[in-house]
Amino acid sequence: MQTASTNICERLCNESICEISLLLNIPQSTVSGTITKWKQLGTTATQPRSGRLRK
Repeated sequence: MQTASTNICERLCNESICEISLLLNIPQSTVSGTITKWKQLGTTATQPRSGRLRK
């Protein structure tokens, strides 16, 4: 099952970061971070973090 973020990442992977940010109206740093996370992990879901949970 594919999520919306998965579809966007696959469809827009060939466009430049600037074009994607203008198209989606979000900062370039967000686009860059999402693409980097997708390439490294294969998903854009939030990963579990180490350490004790906050109260």
